[in-house]
Amino acid sequence: MNANRTLATAARVLRQLRHDPRSIALMLLVPCLMLVLLRYVFDGSPQTFDSIGASLLGIFPLITMFLVTSIATLRERTSGTLERLLAMPLGKADLIAGYALAFGLVAVLQSLLATGLALWFLGLDVIGSPWLLLLVALLDALLGTALGLFVSAFAASEFQAVQFMPAVIFPQILLCGLFTPRDRMAPALEAISNVLPMSYAVDGMNEVLRHTDMTTAFVRDALVVAGCAVLVLGLGAATLRRRTA
Repeated sequence: MNANRTLATAARVLRQLRHDPRSIALMLLVPCLMLVLLRYVFDGSPQTFDSIGASLLGIFPLITMFLVTSIATLRERTSGTLERLLAMPLGKADLIAGYALAFGLVAVLQSLLATGLALWFLGLDVIGSPWLLLLVALLDALLGTALGLFVSAFAASEFQAVQFMPAVIFPQILLCGLFTPRDRMAPALEAISNVLPMSYAVDGMNEVLRHTDMTTAFVRDALVVAGCAVLVLGLGAATLRRRTA
């Protein structure tokens, strides 16, 4: 992997995003707006907001980054941009790392905005460090980016890319422990939830919610989410190929 080529790819993607205000708004503002809406839905029950707000602080960025990344990458596939790039002396790892770096920088800004809003304006009450909360939110956003890059390889249109959301994201939301503790699920569902990365993202957020210090469980959860993001990026690089000879 060549650092200069990776940085050049990331710079190109960021220049394109700069001219796409709708995508920027979706990535940066929608998670914040959803948190504000959630806060006032539970205005009469702030304890409920405190109990699920941290979890959704990780889920909302994952969803938005998945949508934007999958659609933006597919747009480059269908427009022939990726085809032309792959015809150049540019490695697959350089290309995937460049996309991940560009969207990762956006994910950092998104996570900062959402976490700052939840803690200092919406009054989300957490016992642990806000920096740990930010770390998990950022890892979730990066995981969403990796999943979006990966599924774009299997879609032929932007509509199909959106259709992957019920298959990839919704089962994780239902089984991550947001609605019911995972250890109270049917054994088969609990076993499935144990291999889904969003389950560990929610567990990590809950660790920050309940403990003042970094726990062993938190470290495990953070490493699992980060490891899944790296693994999915590797799979994305493996599926990246030219469609013409």
